[in-house]
Amino acid sequence: MKIAVICANGKAGKLIVKEAVSRGLDVTAVVREENQSATQKVIQKDLFDLTVEDLEGFDVVIDAFGAWTEDTLPLHSTSLKKLCDLLSGSSTRLLVVGGAGSLYVNKEHTACVADGSDFPDAFKPLAAAMAKALGELRQRNDVQWTYLSPAGDFQAEGEKTGKYILGGEELVLNSKGESVISYADYAIAMIDEAVKGNHIQERISVVSE
Repeated sequence: MKIAVICANGKAGKLIVKEAVSRGLDVTAVVREENQSATQKVIQKDLFDLTVEDLEGFDVVIDAFGAWTEDTLPLHSTSLKKLCDLLSGSSTRLLVVGGAGSLYVNKEHTACVADGSDFPDAFKPLAAAMAKALGELRQRNDVQWTYLSPAGDFQAEGEKTGKYILGGEELVLNSKGESVISYADYAIAMIDEAVKGNHIQERISVVSE
Protein backbone atom coordinates (compact mmCIF):
# COMPACT_ATOMS: atom_id res chain seq x y z
CA MET A 1 0.00 0.00 0.00
CA LYS A 2 1.30 3.43 -1.00
CA ILE A 3 0.50 6.31 1.35
CA ALA A 4 1.32 10.01 1.11
CA VAL A 5 1.20 12.08 4.30
CA ILE A 6 0.65 15.80 3.74
CA CYS A 7 2.43 18.04 6.30
CA ALA A 8 4.48 15.09 7.53
CA ASN A 9 6.75 17.35 9.61
CA GLY A 10 3.94 18.32 11.97
CA LYS A 11 3.31 16.65 15.32
CA ALA A 12 0.43 14.54 14.04
CA GLY A 13 2.02 13.99 10.64
CA LYS A 14 5.27 12.66 12.09
CA LEU A 15 3.49 10.08 14.25
CA ILE A 16 1.23 9.01 11.39
CA VAL A 17 4.29 8.46 9.18
CA LYS A 18 6.06 6.59 11.98
CA GLU A 19 3.06 4.31 12.51
CA ALA A 20 2.70 3.57 8.80
CA VAL A 21 6.41 2.85 8.37
CA SER A 22 6.37 0.52 11.40
CA ARG A 23 3.77 -1.60 9.57
CA GLY A 24 5.89 -1.89 6.46
CA LEU A 25 3.76 0.41 4.33
CA ASP A 26 5.22 2.43 1.45
CA VAL A 27 5.11 5.98 2.84
CA THR A 28 5.97 9.30 1.18
CA ALA A 29 6.25 12.47 3.24
CA VAL A 30 4.94 15.67 1.65
CA VAL A 31 6.75 18.58 3.30
CA ARG A 32 7.61 22.21 2.56
CA GLU A 33 11.01 22.08 4.21
CA GLU A 34 13.61 19.43 4.97
CA ASN A 35 11.97 16.10 5.81
CA GLN A 36 11.99 15.28 9.53
CA SER A 37 9.76 12.20 9.41
CA ALA A 38 10.52 8.48 9.55
CA THR A 39 10.47 7.86 5.80
CA GLN A 40 13.11 8.54 3.17
CA LYS A 41 10.59 9.05 0.38
CA VAL A 42 9.80 12.73 0.05
CA ILE A 43 7.86 15.21 -2.07
CA GLN A 44 9.21 18.62 -1.05
CA LYS A 45 6.43 21.01 -2.03
CA ASP A 46 3.96 23.36 -0.46
CA LEU A 47 0.51 21.78 -0.30
CA PHE A 48 -0.87 24.49 -2.57
CA ASP A 49 1.76 23.73 -5.22
CA LEU A 50 0.90 20.03 -5.50
CA THR A 51 -0.30 18.71 -8.85
CA VAL A 52 -2.48 15.79 -9.91
CA GLU A 53 0.69 14.04 -11.07
CA ASP A 54 2.29 14.40 -7.62
CA LEU A 55 -0.50 12.35 -6.02
CA GLU A 56 -0.97 9.78 -8.77
CA GLY A 57 -0.33 6.17 -7.77
CA PHE A 58 -1.07 6.56 -4.07
CA ASP A 59 -3.72 4.36 -2.51
CA VAL A 60 -4.26 6.84 0.31
CA VAL A 61 -3.42 10.48 0.91
CA ILE A 62 -3.52 11.57 4.56
CA ASP A 63 -4.07 15.27 5.16
CA ALA A 64 -2.40 16.35 8.41
CA PHE A 65 -2.54 20.06 7.62
CA GLY A 66 -3.03 22.43 10.52
CA ALA A 67 -3.50 26.19 10.90
CA TRP A 68 -3.90 27.94 14.23
CA THR A 69 -3.65 31.72 13.84
CA GLU A 70 -6.59 33.95 12.98
CA ASP A 71 -5.25 34.95 9.59
CA THR A 72 -4.50 31.35 8.53
CA LEU A 73 -7.70 29.65 9.74
CA PRO A 74 -9.38 29.96 6.29
CA LEU A 75 -6.65 27.65 4.97
CA HIS A 76 -8.50 24.72 6.54
CA SER A 77 -11.10 25.13 3.81
CA THR A 78 -8.84 26.13 0.94
CA SER A 79 -6.26 23.40 1.58
CA LEU A 80 -8.93 20.71 1.75
CA LYS A 81 -10.56 22.00 -1.43
CA LYS A 82 -7.14 21.91 -3.13
CA LEU A 83 -6.60 18.25 -2.20
CA CYS A 84 -10.16 17.29 -3.13
CA ASP A 85 -9.78 18.91 -6.53
CA LEU A 86 -6.54 17.01 -7.13
CA LEU A 87 -8.11 13.67 -6.18
CA SER A 88 -11.51 14.27 -7.77
CA GLY A 89 -12.77 11.20 -9.62
CA SER A 90 -9.78 9.05 -8.66
CA SER A 91 -9.67 5.87 -6.59
CA THR A 92 -7.17 7.41 -4.17
CA ARG A 93 -8.72 7.79 -0.73
CA LEU A 94 -8.32 11.05 1.23
CA LEU A 95 -8.10 10.73 5.01
CA VAL A 96 -8.30 13.97 6.98
CA VAL A 97 -6.94 14.75 10.45
CA GLY A 98 -9.99 16.52 11.81
CA GLY A 99 -11.15 18.36 14.91
CA ALA A 100 -13.36 17.49 17.87
CA GLY A 101 -15.35 20.71 18.12
CA SER A 102 -17.80 19.64 15.42
CA LEU A 103 -18.69 16.31 17.08
CA TYR A 104 -22.34 16.16 18.06
CA VAL A 105 -23.39 15.92 21.71
CA ASN A 106 -27.02 14.91 21.14
CA LYS A 107 -28.85 12.27 19.14
CA GLU A 108 -30.61 14.89 17.04
CA HIS A 109 -27.25 16.25 15.83
CA THR A 110 -28.30 19.82 16.55
CA ALA A 111 -25.61 20.65 19.13
CA CYS A 112 -21.83 20.28 18.89
CA VAL A 113 -18.98 20.17 21.37
CA ALA A 114 -18.00 23.73 20.40
CA ASP A 115 -21.50 24.96 21.34
CA GLY A 116 -21.01 24.01 24.97
CA SER A 117 -20.70 26.69 27.64
CA ASP A 118 -17.47 25.11 28.86
CA PHE A 119 -15.80 25.13 25.43
CA PRO A 120 -12.85 27.56 25.64
CA ASP A 121 -13.41 30.84 23.78
CA ALA A 122 -9.84 30.72 22.53
CA PHE A 123 -10.55 27.59 20.50
CA LYS A 124 -13.92 28.65 19.04
CA PRO A 125 -12.48 30.28 15.87
CA LEU A 126 -10.43 27.14 15.13
CA ALA A 127 -13.40 24.87 15.76
CA ALA A 128 -15.58 27.01 13.49
CA ALA A 129 -12.99 26.97 10.69
CA MET A 130 -12.59 23.20 10.89
CA ALA A 131 -16.36 22.65 11.05
CA LYS A 132 -16.77 24.80 7.94
CA ALA A 133 -14.14 22.72 6.12
CA LEU A 134 -15.89 19.50 7.17
CA GLY A 135 -19.21 20.82 5.91
CA GLU A 136 -17.66 21.58 2.55
CA LEU A 137 -16.00 18.15 2.47
CA ARG A 138 -19.39 16.49 2.99
CA GLN A 139 -20.48 17.96 -0.36
CA ARG A 140 -17.65 16.23 -2.24
CA ASN A 141 -19.25 13.10 -3.68
CA ASP A 142 -16.41 12.97 -6.21
CA VAL A 143 -13.78 12.14 -3.57
CA GLN A 144 -13.28 8.98 -1.49
CA TRP A 145 -12.82 10.88 1.77
CA THR A 146 -12.84 9.96 5.45
CA TYR A 147 -12.68 12.54 8.25
CA LEU A 148 -11.27 11.35 11.57
CA SER A 149 -12.06 13.51 14.61
CA PRO A 150 -9.95 13.04 17.75
CA ALA A 151 -11.28 13.16 21.28
CA GLY A 152 -11.76 16.56 22.91
CA ASP A 153 -8.46 16.34 24.80
CA PHE A 154 -6.00 15.62 22.00
CA GLN A 155 -2.63 15.10 23.71
CA ALA A 156 0.50 15.64 21.61
CA GLU A 157 2.77 14.11 24.24
CA GLY A 158 0.30 11.50 25.45
CA GLU A 159 1.13 7.85 26.02
CA LYS A 160 0.87 5.30 23.24
CA THR A 161 -1.37 2.54 24.59
CA GLY A 162 -2.16 0.79 21.31
CA LYS A 163 -5.87 0.80 22.15
CA TYR A 164 -8.76 3.03 21.18
CA ILE A 165 -12.53 3.15 20.77
CA LEU A 166 -13.89 4.03 17.34
CA GLY A 167 -16.96 6.24 17.26
CA GLY A 168 -19.03 8.06 14.71
CA GLU A 169 -20.54 11.54 14.49
CA GLU A 170 -21.18 11.87 18.24
CA LEU A 171 -18.75 12.53 21.07
CA VAL A 172 -17.82 9.25 22.75
CA LEU A 173 -16.44 9.01 26.30
CA ASN A 174 -14.07 6.30 27.44
CA SER A 175 -14.42 3.92 30.39
CA LYS A 176 -13.33 6.75 32.73
CA GLY A 177 -15.93 9.14 31.36
CA GLU A 178 -13.26 11.14 29.54
CA SER A 179 -12.83 12.38 26.00
CA VAL A 180 -9.09 12.02 25.54
CA ILE A 181 -6.61 10.43 23.15
CA SER A 182 -2.90 10.74 22.47
CA TYR A 183 -1.52 11.70 19.08
CA ALA A 184 0.23 8.30 19.04
CA ASP A 185 -3.00 6.31 19.51
CA TYR A 186 -4.78 8.58 17.03
CA ALA A 187 -2.06 7.69 14.51
CA ILE A 188 -2.83 4.00 15.04
CA ALA A 189 -6.52 4.61 14.32
CA MET A 190 -5.66 6.66 11.25
CA ILE A 191 -3.46 3.95 9.74
CA ASP A 192 -6.01 1.27 10.63
CA GLU A 193 -8.55 3.23 8.58
CA ALA A 194 -6.04 3.74 5.78
CA VAL A 195 -5.49 -0.01 5.56
CA LYS A 196 -9.11 -1.10 5.96
CA GLY A 197 -11.02 1.69 4.21
CA ASN A 198 -14.24 0.93 6.06
CA HIS A 199 -15.67 4.46 6.28
CA ILE A 200 -15.74 6.04 2.83
CA GLN A 201 -17.40 9.47 2.78
CA GLU A 202 -17.98 9.36 6.53
CA ARG A 203 -16.82 11.27 9.56
CA ILE A 204 -15.63 8.96 12.33
CA SER A 205 -14.09 9.68 15.71
CA VAL A 206 -11.69 8.08 18.14
CA VAL A 207 -11.13 8.11 21.92
CA SER A 208 -8.80 6.23 24.21
CA GLU A 209 -10.00 3.19 26.10
